[in-house]
Amino acid sequence: MNDMNRTTKGRVLSGMRPTGKLHLGNYVGALRNWVNLQNDYDCFFFIADWHALTTDYADTRLVKQNSVEVILDYLAAGLDPERSTLFIQSHVPQHAELHLLFSLITPLGWLERVPTYKEQRENIKDKDLGTYGFLGYPLLQSADILIYQANFVPVGEDQVPHVELTREVARRFHQFYPRKIRQGDRDPQRDTVFPEPKALLTPAAKLPGTDGRKMSKSYGNTIMMSEPEASMRQKLKTMVTDPARVRRTDPGDPDKCPVGDLHKIFSSQETMAKVYDGCRTAGIGCIECKGWAADSLWNVLGPMQDRRRKYETDPKLAWDILEEGSKKARGVAEATMMEARDAANLSWDYEPPSQTAGEGK
Repeated sequence: MNDMNRTTKGRVLSGMRPTGKLHLGNYVGALRNWVNLQNDYDCFFFIADWHALTTDYADTRLVKQNSVEVILDYLAAGLDPERSTLFIQSHVPQHAELHLLFSLITPLGWLERVPTYKEQRENIKDKDLGTYGFLGYPLLQSADILIYQANFVPVGEDQVPHVELTREVARRFHQFYPRKIRQGDRDPQRDTVFPEPKALLTPAAKLPGTDGRKMSKSYGNTIMMSEPEASMRQKLKTMVTDPARVRRTDPGDPDKCPVGDLHKIFSSQETMAKVYDGCRTAGIGCIECKGWAADSLWNVLGPMQDRRRKYETDPKLAWDILEEGSKKARGVAEATMMEARDAANLSWDYEPPSQTAGEGK
């Protein structure tokens, strides 16, 4: 691997689109896991601003500011630029070069069968998604992963097909273009440019929004990672609960309650024991239960927001971290591209064909 820290288990790559400030669903679904991965892997985490344009190409005015909000939340969650490479996708042009190379060899049918492509074409009706950029975004994801020769991609179950596509693209590339071994090669035993990455399944946690549905900005039911404490507590007061508890004296079941799901993620075992006992015996009301959930949640959000404020007062500090990470990422990506170009006979140097014995007689 290029520049890989050999003391780690391998290299990890993942990213998020810059949609603005992140919410608890983003934290539980990805960021919390990324923070833990820093301890054992060589991690590359990026802001996927080109991916944002695959659906929102018509208006890019907020892309840069949204990218700043995302890096602020990355840092707030605990991503550490001393332990991870944090960068912005469009500042590493090798992603686009590799994407182009892959697009020349990837069958159209491979892209058309990606489940999320078909789902979004059916569900998003207010945007024109009949573009190559949207059809090809899974291939851009493959380039994002393979340009860093990543071994693992942390994903949820719904993203596993994207990782499998990436593995297929890597195989097809190597079918056409085996890696060339040059004199002085530091890794002459490796006959492929790209390792086939594996999906590193993110532990799934059921995180409901305030209306009980999956937390999503499109539903307007989010609690932001940067949510002020008073606002967070007010939102929890209005959160839906177990429908069986119509009256204060009705017993309920935390396993059937969105607030109970919050407790399972953020509360201590001691608090959980009180929740189960109090709810099932109607010994506590929903307001009290929600207050405990808010306390547990603020134990997580409070320190996050303290870290965020450090950079929020001077966002240029956060942008400088992205720039420094992008510089490192470009170095790693260019080393990979040199191998890919060489394999495809597109290298920038020229070596005249060798003369065979007896030639020219």
